[in-house]
Amino acid sequence: MKNSVLKGSAFIALGACSYGMLATFVKLAYREGFSLAEVTVSQFGLGFLGLLILTLFRKQKPATAAKTPGTKGIMRLIMAGISLGLTSVFFYQAVQYVPVSIGIVLLMQTVWISMVLEAILHKKLPGLRKIMSVFVILGGTILATGMFEQSAGINWVGLGWGVMAALSYTASMYSSNNVELGFPPLKRSLYMITGGLIIIILVFHSSLNSEFSCKIFMRWGLFLSLFGTIIPPLLFTRGMPLTGMGLGAIIASMEIPVSIIMASILLKEYVGWLQWLGVVFILLAVVLMNVGKKMQVH
Repeated sequence: MKNSVLKGSAFIALGACSYGMLATFVKLAYREGFSLAEVTVSQFGLGFLGLLILTLFRKQKPATAAKTPGTKGIMRLIMAGISLGLTSVFFYQAVQYVPVSIGIVLLMQTVWISMVLEAILHKKLPGLRKIMSVFVILGGTILATGMFEQSAGINWVGLGWGVMAALSYTASMYSSNNVELGFPPLKRSLYMITGGLIIIILVFHSSLNSEFSCKIFMRWGLFLSLFGTIIPPLLFTRGMPLTGMGLGAIIASMEIPVSIIMASILLKEYVGWLQWLGVVFILLAVVLMNVGKKMQVH
């Protein structure tokens, strides 16, 4: 059992690290002159292609063949994937205006937003510990975004896009945990990425012209698709059943420090001690919210 938990923890940690690298790759692509449309289309286009190839060549077990998605199930997953595509659009738009360290903190507001959504949907107020966690997250966010240090220099446009990304990410997380759970994980990922690709093409259809640089596919598209749409979902679907949702959520929060460290090393973004303190508060809140959950280890 301990080996299974350790193995699951490793899968989730690697998945979180993969997600944590995304924003830095996007910023580097921006520095080379690539646009938001080029970045998102290449990520989801190659991600869709990669997942499609994996799905076609993966041998199905007889037990899973009976769970092949029907038309209605496929449409539900594609619709659920729309929020996944919008999350990338909003988040990548945000990091055009704010540092990666601030962008990732804004995206992680989904931790408490999802709790509010759950309370509304289930008509049940959260416990005292979860309410305390929300205030800890909000306090950590104020520190991590540097509002005390540079209130006059805060880019509110970037903050707005970051909040929209968090709202969309919350919808994505809800869909991932509630929509058509009986389907094979690989196919679920494929159909959701399909939905994301469709919405991205609709949003940026006017940019898909002669000015669209296909160089993005070879330059950054491969990195973005691997670390954003292919590797993490596969690792999470392998790891979560082994660790349980509580421990899994705690380990997945590694995405925040990994993202900030990557940005500070490759982008030379400055992160002050107050910002790091804010990040610590947010991570502690994630632990506080999840440590009491039962770990259903298999």
